Amino acid sequence: MFKRVFGKPKQEANAVTSIEKLNETLEMLEKKEKVLLRKAAAEVEKAKEFTRAKNKRAAIQCLKRKRLYEQQIEQLGNFQLRIHDQMIMLEGAKATTETVDALRTGASAMKAMQKATNIDDVDKTMDEINEQTENMKQIQEALATPIGAAADFDEDELEAELEELEEAELEEQLLQPATTAPSAAATHTPAGRQQARPPPRKNTSEEDELAALQAEMAL
Repeated sequence: MFKRVFGKPKQEANAVTSIEKLNETLEMLEKKEKVLLRKAAAEVEKAKEFTRAKNKRAAIQCLKRKRLYEQQIEQLGNFQLRIHDQMIMLEGAKATTETVDALRTGASAMKAMQKATNIDDVDKTMDEINEQTENMKQIQEALATPIGAAADFDEDELEAELEELEEAELEEQLLQPATTAPSAAATHTPAGRQQARPPPRKNTSEEDELAALQAEMAL
């Protein structure tokens, strides 16, 4: 168990240390390569000077040393290439290891969650929710049901009575005479003029006799 717990960090530390060591070696090889390039260039300049001085043998010796430097430079280039290749492999392996560890951690967490909530618990919870929902529906229906005197009313009779009221209201509206607003000439009297009063009506003979009879009875 302790190996599993402490082994992975140690492996990761070793990978990081190896990459750092390779980087240091690569920097050292690059520095050596620059030095050899300068030396090779210097030998070329010397060979030119000896050539101008007609010292052919010394010029050839300079070119030989230049070739040796170039061989070392080529060798250092191969070393650098191998180090780059090794670094890429280590970085890829490190990324792969980290990915696998992350996936393993996720799988363990998922497994623990599944153990905490199995299918039986889910089914039981859903049954309880459905039961509570059904109980709530029954309670709401019971509260909406009329009680007392209101429960004895016949809905069909109430609907029929409402239709009769609507028909009676419609008939009453149809039987009402159409009323029009009086004209302005009939209602408005010009200023300064009064509406002419009709002359007093003369009594007939029958009315005169009736008035005389009422006067005698009063006496």
